[in-house]
Amino acid sequence: MPVRNAQAAWEGGLKGGKGTMGLGSGAYEGAYSFGSRFEEAGGTNPEELIGAALAGCYSMALAAGLEKAGHAPKRIATKARVHIEKGESGFGVTRIQLDTEAEVPGVDEAAFKQAAEATKTACPISKALASVPIELNAKLV
Repeated sequence: MPVRNAQAAWEGGLKGGKGTMGLGSGAYEGAYSFGSRFEEAGGTNPEELIGAALAGCYSMALAAGLEKAGHAPKRIATKARVHIEKGESGFGVTRIQLDTEAEVPGVDEAAFKQAAEATKTACPISKALASVPIELNAKLV
C-alpha cells in the first residue's frame, strides 16, 4: 500500500507567524495562521483538513459497505464540523459532527442507518481519530 505524504512550514511566532500546508500529491497547498485556526481569518487550518479527510473517508467507506450489501449508492455527501476548544491542558479537538446525505436506490431506512453507524467507526480515518467523539446525522434523500 502507498504511503501518503503532506507537509507544513511555519514562520515566526504563534500569533504573528504564518504557515503553509500542502499535500504530497500537489493537489492542494494553502496558507494558515493563528487567525485562520482560532479566529475567523481567511486561510485553512489543520482541523479543517482533518474534517475533509474524515468526510472523504466516511463517504467512500459507506459507499463500499452499502454496495457490498447489494445497495449501490448514486451519491453520498458528507460534511464534517470539527470542534476545537481550549481546556485545562490546552487546545484540543473535542468532537466531530458528521452530516451525511445519501441517495441509495432500493435500500430501506433501517439498513441504511445500520450501515451508516457501522461506518462511523470502521473507516480508516475514524479509526485514527478514535480518541475524539464522532456524532453522526445520516439521512436518505
